[in-house]
Amino acid sequence: MSYSILKKLPPVEEIIQKIPLSASAYLQIERDRKEIKAILEGRDNRLLMIVGPCSAWPQKAVLEYARRLVQLNEKVKHELKLIMRVYIQKPRTTKGWTGPVNQPDLFAAPDIAAGIKYTRDMMVKVIEMGLPIADEALFTHNAKGFLELLSWVAIGARSSEDQEHRIFASSLDCAVGLKNPTHGSLAVGVNSIVASQHDHVAVFDGYEVQTHGNPHAHMVLRGSNNAPNYSIDHLKEVKHHMDIHQIANPSIIVDVSHDNCLVDGKKNHQLQPAIALKVLESLKNHPDLKKLVKGFMVESFIKEGNQKVDSMNPAELDLGGLSVTDPCLSWEQTESFLLRLAQMRSLERNKVEMEAIL
Repeated sequence: MSYSILKKLPPVEEIIQKIPLSASAYLQIERDRKEIKAILEGRDNRLLMIVGPCSAWPQKAVLEYARRLVQLNEKVKHELKLIMRVYIQKPRTTKGWTGPVNQPDLFAAPDIAAGIKYTRDMMVKVIEMGLPIADEALFTHNAKGFLELLSWVAIGARSSEDQEHRIFASSLDCAVGLKNPTHGSLAVGVNSIVASQHDHVAVFDGYEVQTHGNPHAHMVLRGSNNAPNYSIDHLKEVKHHMDIHQIANPSIIVDVSHDNCLVDGKKNHQLQPAIALKVLESLKNHPDLKKLVKGFMVESFIKEGNQKVDSMNPAELDLGGLSVTDPCLSWEQTESFLLRLAQMRSLERNKVEMEAIL
């Protein structure tokens, strides 16, 4: 095979032992997973909101964002289930930085051993603050040491058609959102859910195993081909395919970033709140689709926008919470949006309760 061995990685068990998670935090993860599943099953009427930076870097800024999100969660938790994006792997269309788990120092050579320690430490600290976290399963072979920390997992648009990722999703204990493929076929997107909800015989860690299927695998609409796919017609199409396949717990999360917020081929991150509100408004006359849409994914960090580091001098790098990959909402924009969303949901719920009494 055409590769050179750089070094042997330390055993994952050793890293877990050095960066442990408290017993109470493990119980919290179990509770968060159950609550997320209850929302997908329709037993909990809160909206799932998967929010946070495009890439979880640098650690200090990520932890500051988490502290703010913990405080905000106390104000919105009765209407919204907040899950923080702590994305440590970055899929690339062609090439580029693949995330802090591979390269924790953007201006040094990749160092996976250091990256594993850097990112697990960051994830553990966020969880110990009291937040559920999400990550994208870009590489399935290095999940140990991270997977047990996650309350929600994403399978990206470039991976959802891959059989290995579908089998991986079918083995997970937590809910997993599969994005529609970049070419846009919603039928193929639903096929990914069918495969993930089904059992499979595969090889894991040198064993022949049978996965049990994941009844909480669901769709994440992220747009495609430089166009959005969150319209009523798109939602009807997804529902049609889900009905045909008799999908368990049929659910959609709308990713209001990526191709869903493109304007003239360029991403406009500022549109994310407006898109979410537009979707909710469009669902008022479609109760069957309203049951299907369970929440939103939002890219957000401390500072608005992003910075390109490819040709940047290290001294010029902003370490205060400005994205190094896709542009994000600022904290102020995020806080305003989530408070407004929670208030809208509260008013709607109170109205329904009053109508039931009358």
